[in-house]
Amino acid sequence: MQPADANYLGNIHGGVIMKLIDEAAGACAFRFCRTNVVTAAIDRIDFHHPVQIGNLVRLLANVNYAGRTSVEVGVRVEAEDLTTGMVTHTNSAYLVFVALSGTGRPIPVPRLTPVTDEQKAWYEKAAERRRKRLAEREPAD
Repeated sequence: MQPADANYLGNIHGGVIMKLIDEAAGACAFRFCRTNVVTAAIDRIDFHHPVQIGNLVRLLANVNYAGRTSVEVGVRVEAEDLTTGMVTHTNSAYLVFVALSGTGRPIPVPRLTPVTDEQKAWYEKAAERRRKRLAEREPAD
C-alpha cells in the first residue's frame, strides 16, 4: 500500500480497503455468474487489524451462497509485512451481488453446489445471513 492511501498514523484508510473488497468481491461474483453484477448489500465488514504503508495486501474472495438472482461473496483480506514475511488477517467481509441482464433486469444465477465440509459450512452460514437480511428488510417505497 502507498502513502497516499494512508492517514497520519500510517494506517491505510478504511475506505481504501472497502473499495478493494468491493472490487475483489465484484470480480468473483462476475466470474461465477458470467454476466454483469451490481453490489446489492454489504452485509458486514470487520476490521481486525490495520494495514500499514508498505504492506502487500491480498484479497481472497469466494462465492459462499447462490440464490435465484443473487450471490453472497465472502472476502478475506490479508496484509504481508514484506520485511518479515508476517501475514496478518486484517479484514473480513460479506457482500451480496445481483446478476443483471443486458437491459439491467435481475436474471438467474448458476447453481452453487458446495462439495467440501468447509464449503458446506460457508453455505449454511451464508444462508442464515440471507434469512436474517430478508427478515430485516423494509418494504420499498
